[in-house]
Amino acid sequence: MGDTVELEDAILKRTSVRYFEERDVPEEDIRALIEAAIRAPTASGLENWKFVVFGSKKARENLYGLISEGMIRYYRAVNLPEEKIGKLGRRMYEHGMYRAPVYIAVFIDKNVRFLPGEEFDEPEFIWSVESAAMAIQNLMLKAVELGLGTVYIGVTNFPGIEEGVRELAGLDENHYLVGVIPVGYPKDEVKPRKRRKTLDEVLVFI
Repeated sequence: MGDTVELEDAILKRTSVRYFEERDVPEEDIRALIEAAIRAPTASGLENWKFVVFGSKKARENLYGLISEGMIRYYRAVNLPEEKIGKLGRRMYEHGMYRAPVYIAVFIDKNVRFLPGEEFDEPEFIWSVESAAMAIQNLMLKAVELGLGTVYIGVTNFPGIEEGVRELAGLDENHYLVGVIPVGYPKDEVKPRKRRKTLDEVLVFI
């Protein structure tokens, strides 16, 4: 258990960690992360989120393969030269980028909703994703307090890959994957990056 961290410190220290130590994360810490996550706002009080922890070696390796496939597909989509994609592959398979002792996949159950009727399908879905995203942020801030690193993986949402993650999680097609979060102790010194835009560039008062 890490020392108590002030909220402002946790917000400022949180950054994307892509390389992790091989040591295990205590189950009590994983539970603490999820406990923090489910304190997030949840649209209509539905709590229609599901947190699946990939901790066994086999489960982690299977999921890592899907993450790697998604990353390569992502860089091809932005027309990265194959030579650089090859370097990315080596960073992943030889140096362990995104290889973590624990992965937390966050899903929502689209069948659990509040408003009836097709006209509300889209807002209900958006609200559920927003709720899960806020839960993920709570999880990430709690991780800072516990001395853990996290990073958000979105490429697992690509067609074919999302279905693979869902199958590994043992969930049906009514569940939608919001994101996969690698969790572990940072391998290197954590150095939060500055934002490219200033506060005044993104803030509007009316």
